[in-house]
Amino acid sequence: MANHERLRRRRPHRDPLPRILIVCEGTRTEPLYFQGLRHLQRSLVKLEVPSGGGTPKTLVERAAELKKAAERNAKRSRDPNQLYDEVWCVFDIDEHPFVAEARRQASDNKIRLAISNPCFELWILLHFQDQSAHLERSHAQHLCRGHLPGYEKVVPCERLMDLYGEARSRAEALDAWQETRGCSGGNPSTSVYHLVEMIRVLGRGRG
Repeated sequence: MANHERLRRRRPHRDPLPRILIVCEGTRTEPLYFQGLRHLQRSLVKLEVPSGGGTPKTLVERAAELKKAAERNAKRSRDPNQLYDEVWCVFDIDEHPFVAEARRQASDNKIRLAISNPCFELWILLHFQDQSAHLERSHAQHLCRGHLPGYEKVVPCERLMDLYGEARSRAEALDAWQETRGCSGGNPSTSVYHLVEMIRVLGRGRG
């Protein structure tokens, strides 16, 4: 067999770059943020942030469909690079129906969740200040604009990553505080830092 034929038939090797799917509720802020992370980690990790939006339940359903499609493609082509290393859904609590169902479906499909209460802007805000008082979406957005003029048009991911350590510490402290009150996931709280930390860890290499 000629050398070029052997090369053509050789099964693909596993791409060393992690492939992560992130399905977001928001159609602007969250995708802009994670696309910014993709730019910062461009040589280390592959982030796929499809557009669309939706409710928590429809987001999880969409993520499950994309995950299964990737698995089918990987099996059909015998190419493990088609698989996702991680699949996440990012959404707010707000007053969405069927959040409990979305959580169960995510667990059944091994999809991880990054949930903010009341909204994703809380995660942005924690880069600049503590926030333990109950928070409404409109007020969170107002506070973000105070720290980041023009925030609604652009999310300055590079500047935010410089403050990531402070934001993560504040988010972790909020989690611990809500736990002591018996209000896990209450307002205010956000688990977005788990996703960002995972991206940072995977971006440093597989081990």
